[in-house]
Amino acid sequence: MIIPRRPSIVIFLILAALCLTPLISPPLALLMGIILAQIIEHPFPDHTKKATSFLLKASVVGLGFGMNASTALRAGREGFIFTIATISLTLFLGILLGKLFKVEKIISFLISGGTAICGGSAIAALSPVIKAKQNQISVALGVVFILNSVALLIFPFIGHFLQMTQADFGLWCAVAIHDTSSVVGAAAKYGDEALRVATTVKLARALWIIPLAFFSSFLFKSKDTKVQIPYFIGLFIVAIIINTYVPGINTISPYIVSVAKAGLTLTLFLIGTGLSGKLLKSVGALPIIQGTVLWLIISIVTLVAILYY
Repeated sequence: MIIPRRPSIVIFLILAALCLTPLISPPLALLMGIILAQIIEHPFPDHTKKATSFLLKASVVGLGFGMNASTALRAGREGFIFTIATISLTLFLGILLGKLFKVEKIISFLISGGTAICGGSAIAALSPVIKAKQNQISVALGVVFILNSVALLIFPFIGHFLQMTQADFGLWCAVAIHDTSSVVGAAAKYGDEALRVATTVKLARALWIIPLAFFSSFLFKSKDTKVQIPYFIGLFIVAIIINTYVPGINTISPYIVSVAKAGLTLTLFLIGTGLSGKLLKSVGALPIIQGTVLWLIISIVTLVAILYY
């Protein structure tokens, strides 16, 4: 049963406001959003898409005020080779699985690129380069967001069950969870060190959107297309530098980080509200199978590599 519009607006706003309080964790916010999407007609679909994009970027930049430059450099450096290896492996396997399951070439590549780098952001950056149609973009985003939701809910449980260290769990999140929002949400649930490692490695990974976009234009023989550079990563780096070297900033940094975490929780709630039953049905079985098999392989392989090598 779908709740009428006016009560839907009230419920939506109350739950959104709750996400800004310490009562709601990032995984719970996402779960609330998904449940709400099944029982109400979204009252602000267009506004939510814009708000989600802005909130995610602003929250990531805000988290930079909780990090130290030397720690961030060390985390990024340690994950560099691992990043190259896993991105290459993910793209290769994704394209192979796409052919195996007979998924449309563009959809298959978008799912592979989103899994390899940073989920929805990578899909948004690659779509104009390979001239993807709106329905192809929607399917790829649907697959990524569905798997993101699952990962955000189960990864902290797996990490605790395997008694993973904060650093190992943060690295695993950065590699095996698609979207930056879910990476940060899962790592924040696990601990502060996991959050620092996951955010730094994931954003360093996101920079690979640029070479992948150029490779995509060659692969799909696209010309006269613009590559979208994720500028908020630069602002994240600036925030880390300010937090490390500007005297007195540590008096307000904790407040900025608290606001950023609340913004991230609200972002995940808004993402969840977009996962309606209609969207889930429109995705289709084959792209979900491709994305799920690819995600499971990468998650297991990277987990074993992190724990035993």
